[in-house]
Amino acid sequence: MTEKQVEEVKILPEGDSAILIEFPKAISPEINRKITSLAYLIKEQHIEGVMDMIPAFCSLLIHYDPRVITYGKLLNRVNKIMKLNVDTKLKTKKIYEIPVCYGGEHGPDLEFVAKNADISVEEVIKIHSSKDYLIYMLGFLPGFSYLGGLDEKIHTPRLANPRIKIPAGSVGIGGAQTGIYPLESPGGWQLIGKTPVKTYNPDRKTPILFEAGDFIRFVSISQEEYEKIEKEVNEDKYECVVYTEEVK
Repeated sequence: MTEKQVEEVKILPEGDSAILIEFPKAISPEINRKITSLAYLIKEQHIEGVMDMIPAFCSLLIHYDPRVITYGKLLNRVNKIMKLNVDTKLKTKKIYEIPVCYGGEHGPDLEFVAKNADISVEEVIKIHSSKDYLIYMLGFLPGFSYLGGLDEKIHTPRLANPRIKIPAGSVGIGGAQTGIYPLESPGGWQLIGKTPVKTYNPDRKTPILFEAGDFIRFVSISQEEYEKIEKEVNEDKYECVVYTEEVK
């Protein structure tokens, strides 16, 4: 980062075992790239005592063991890392292809989203599955992805009365965001489809399928394809398609 960019970042203690690195308060791909790059560089350093890192829209929370490394020493290490050109460290990006069966029982609110946008259901599906969505952060539920980049045409208000139970795998729109419910839970987003892929599975070696900084690409599939993939997922035979592309 440049000296000016470093000055814009605040580092604050969070209790006695975490520090919070606050970037300028703006939701943007540029800031997310800096957060993701900084997390990558810190991991690369293998700093003894650092236990976990949690990226968010405009911040990075670092949990550490104060019995292994003091706040002062960790702060000194982080300050040095931040002076590196973090933007050049990430050369590639991962894109996870997520198959979605839109509408019907899987997407009970798809027609409302179309009506709200004054376009056809087919246009909603085409728009929703036409771009790669940046995962800004994970939260709310294990593996719940907050995605950026939803086309303004299909921004849709949340439900006035949230549902008590939303099936795992449901794909929804809430305001200016879209995302996947990784577990059955309450929720107020408009449901437009469902994926048979388990984005969170506690029995997997890596329970959460993707990380903040990765991308999701939705692909429209038929009910027949949904059932075929669902069977493969349940038999632990399905492998999610992952693309690696150069960062432009």
